[in-house]
Amino acid sequence: MSHDDFAFEPVPGLPERLPEEEVILWQGRPDAFALARDALNLPWVAGYFGLLAAWRFGAMLSEAPAGTALAGATPFVLMGAVVCALLWLVAFVQARATVYTITNRRVAMRIGAALTLTLNLPFRQVAGAGLALRRDGTGTIALELMGDTRLSFLVCWPHVRPWRLREPQPALRCIPDAANVARVLSEAAEARISTPQIDRRPEPAPFAAE
Repeated sequence: MSHDDFAFEPVPGLPERLPEEEVILWQGRPDAFALARDALNLPWVAGYFGLLAAWRFGAMLSEAPAGTALAGATPFVLMGAVVCALLWLVAFVQARATVYTITNRRVAMRIGAALTLTLNLPFRQVAGAGLALRRDGTGTIALELMGDTRLSFLVCWPHVRPWRLREPQPALRCIPDAANVARVLSEAAEARISTPQIDRRPEPAPFAAE
C-alpha cells in the first residue's frame, strides 16, 4: 500500500491553504538526474574513479599479465560504482522530497529529505533572479534576496546557488523546462511589484474644534 509522507499538507508543497486572492501558477521539483549531475557532481566523481582504475591498470600492466592488471583495477571500479549509486540515491530522495511553488505573490520551496522546511519568499523580498540554462532544457533559477534577508547555505543545500557561501541565494535547482518557468516567475513578480499596496488602517477620528 502506497504511503504519502506529506499527506498532512493542505496543499501539496505548502504548509497551509492559500489566501483567496493567491493562486498557484506553477509547481515542480528538480530532475533527479540533473540534480545528481549539477549539484552532486556525479560525472566528475565517476571520472575520478575511472582515472584511478586506469592508472592502477597501467601501473600493473608493465609488471603483470593483462588479467592480473585488470583484477587489480577492478576494486576502484566497484568503489566508484557504489559511490555513484549513493550519489544517485541522494539526488533521487532530494528531488522526491522537494516541491517548488510559484504563485502570483511569492515563491515557496518545500525542501529537505531528513529535516523538511518550507521557505516563503514574497516577491517584494526578491531583488532579482538569474537563470542558468542547460542544453537539455533543465536549469537553475537563483533568487537574489534583499539585503536584510539571510539564509543558511548548509540548511538550504542543494537548493542554493553554488559557491555563494557568504550571501546564499535560494534556487530552484535543476528544474525541467527552466526557460518557461523563468518566464512565469518574471511575469508574476513584475505584476505583483507593480500592484500598489493599500495599507488598511482605521480612519482617524474627525478633528473637533473647541
